[in-house]
Amino acid sequence: MKKTKGIILAGGSGSRLYPLTSVYSKQLLAVYDKPMIYYPLSTLMLAGIRDILIISTPEMLKWYRTLFKDGSHLGLNISYAEQNEPKGIAQAIIIGEKFIGKDNVMLILGDNIFYGDFTEIRDAKEKNLHSTIFAYYVKDPERYGIVAFNTNDKPKRLIEKPKKYISSYAVVGLYIYDSESPKIARSLKPSARGELEITDLNNAYLEKGRLEVIKLGRGFAWLDTGTPESLLDASNFIGTIESRQSLKVGCIEEVSLRMGFLKRSEYDSLVKNYPDSDYKKYLINIAKDIKNRENS
Repeated sequence: MKKTKGIILAGGSGSRLYPLTSVYSKQLLAVYDKPMIYYPLSTLMLAGIRDILIISTPEMLKWYRTLFKDGSHLGLNISYAEQNEPKGIAQAIIIGEKFIGKDNVMLILGDNIFYGDFTEIRDAKEKNLHSTIFAYYVKDPERYGIVAFNTNDKPKRLIEKPKKYISSYAVVGLYIYDSESPKIARSLKPSARGELEITDLNNAYLEKGRLEVIKLGRGFAWLDTGTPESLLDASNFIGTIESRQSLKVGCIEEVSLRMGFLKRSEYDSLVKNYPDSDYKKYLINIAKDIKNRENS
């Protein structure tokens, strides 16, 4: 079984969120009580991935390095790469070619938030042969890359922001590829807007019969935070979940502990140095709760 590495694409200009993004990239904006990038990072971690590459602009990488360093304090191995100008999602695969090497890769967009049971995503990672993407039922398919299915519920075609209705299933910002993906991405031609489109990469796999599509069910939530309205919706959603359950979403320290990336002593040492805050109190209480459950 091949190892799977993770890439977070945290680039782009974030123009739809201006002036919020006039200083920082949108992935550093707050979604309720955490920086946005915590959520895609936690998704990769919950999928069991520890080797992670963060791709962003040269100006923003210093902030991500300040935020995560080399990731060792979380039991991770985080590295960084520059995307000098936004040339499409598929460009991230090319930028990460050396990082990917001979392994599989899970690429996630830095402004996508997932909530639910991650068993299906973990299983997809383990079973991936060539490429796997995820589809989610939406009410406004014209805004997204869409996948249409044949009568056997197999992917038939993928279209970016179709003008005519073909399907209600949007392709979410989470993709799994094999080590051939950089080579395939390099063969793509830029679109009319001068970008290497991820839909074209997925279609290249589809044409070879090497694309698996998994539909995310009703128990799963997918949130795209690219506009002020969707950013507010995401914050409200996370706030509601955390308030009702008293459990945090996208808490990377908690994920590290629960996934076994950190030993209890390492976790305690990490949290001890955090400033006094509700976040620190939560992390302390989580460790106590896990210990009590183990001893009960």
